[in-house]
Amino acid sequence: MPGPLSGIKVLDFTWALAGPYGVMILADMGAEVWKIETAAQNETRRGNGPYVHGVSTYFFSVNRGKKSVMLDLKAPEAKEVIYSLVRQVDVLTENFSPGTMAKLGFDYETLSKINPALVYASTSGFGHTGPYRSRGAVDAIVQGMGGVMSMTGHEGGPPARAGYSIGDMAGGMYTAIGVLSALVERSKSGQGQHVDVAMLDCQVALMENAIVRYTSTGEVPGPVGLRHPLATPHQALPASDGWVVLANVKDHNWGMFCALIGCDELVTDERFATNVGRTRNYGELEPILFNAFRQKTQAEWQELLSDFCLIGPLNTVDKVVADPQLHARNMLVELPTWTGGSLTVSGTPVKLSRTPGGPQGGASRPGEHTAEILGAAGLDADRISALIASGVAGDAPSK
Repeated sequence: MPGPLSGIKVLDFTWALAGPYGVMILADMGAEVWKIETAAQNETRRGNGPYVHGVSTYFFSVNRGKKSVMLDLKAPEAKEVIYSLVRQVDVLTENFSPGTMAKLGFDYETLSKINPALVYASTSGFGHTGPYRSRGAVDAIVQGMGGVMSMTGHEGGPPARAGYSIGDMAGGMYTAIGVLSALVERSKSGQGQHVDVAMLDCQVALMENAIVRYTSTGEVPGPVGLRHPLATPHQALPASDGWVVLANVKDHNWGMFCALIGCDELVTDERFATNVGRTRNYGELEPILFNAFRQKTQAEWQELLSDFCLIGPLNTVDKVVADPQLHARNMLVELPTWTGGSLTVSGTPVKLSRTPGGPQGGASRPGEHTAEILGAAGLDADRISALIASGVAGDAPSK
C-alpha cells in the first residue's frame, strides 16, 4: 500500500549516517528518493562493513528503498543535470559542511530561484549560523559537546558514548520532522524554504530534562549508571540469568514491593520510606536490591511483579531480534540485496491505518536508476548515453 508521502520526490545528496537516516524515514513513508552518488561508486566506497552478499550493511541499513543516480558533481555538465532534476522534485536533502553546496552551485539561494517550491534541508554538525558553522562534526563529537557523554556511564567512572549513534540519528530524525513541517506549510503558501538542522542542537533538544534541571537548580547532572536520577527504584537489576528493568514503584506501593521481593525489613527503614530518601540513599539500597533480585530468574520476576509495577527483560540484540512483540509489529523486515540474498533491517515504528508505508525495498545497485531518473528530468536517450560515456554520469554493472 502507498505511504502517506506517495507523490513526493526527494533529491538526496546525503552521505554517511545522519542525512541518510532522515531521508530513509521519508522513503519509508512513501517518498520517491533519487539518491545522488559519486560517479564510479561501488560498495566498498559506499560505507563500512561488515560486507554481506557483497554489500555494505552500514549503507544498506539506511539507504533502503532509494533510487541511485551516479554523477560527477564537479563536472561542468553536471550542473545543468542537477538543475533539471531540481525542477522535478519537492525536497532536496544534503549534509555536507556548510558552504560545500554553494561551491558546487547547488545552494538554496540558487536552487530556490529554479524551483521556488523547493524544500531544501541541510543537516550539519553545527548548522549554517553561529561561530562553529564551519567546523566539522561526527556523532561522537556532538555527543561530547552536547553533554550526552557526561551523563552516560557509571557514577565515578569515565564518560561513555551512548551505545548507538544518537548524535547522527537524532539529526536525521529532526531533519525528517523539519522537511515534513515545511511541506505542510508549503501546502498553504506554495513556497519552499530552507530547513537548517544542527546535530549539536538536536542533542541539546533531547537533553531537555537535564537542561531544565541544571538551569533551575544549578546542579550539574552526571552519570547514574543503571538507574534513573530522580526515581528509585527505576533501573536495571540483576536476575539469576540476566537482568530485568524495573519502573513505577511509588511511595504508596513501596511496602508491597518490599514484601514481594522478600525484603520486609526495608519497609520500616526510614532512609527508604520515600522516593527522595531512596534516591538520596541509593548507595545503601542498591546492594540490598541486587542481592534480592539475584534469587530469581528474569521470567520469575516478570511473573511475580508484572501486575504490580512495570518490568521487562534487559535484552541483548539477539533477543531483541527474536522478540515476538516486534515481529507482530513488523519491526524486523527482510529486504533483498542487489547482489542476491537478503538482509534483515529494522522496520518503521510509525504505524498508520490507511497509508502505512514501510521499507520499500533494499538499497539499489550503484547507478541502477541513473538513466531512468535523468530521463524523468527531461534528458533524451542520446544525451544520457553521452553523459554516461564521458563519465559525468554512471551506470554500474549489475555485478
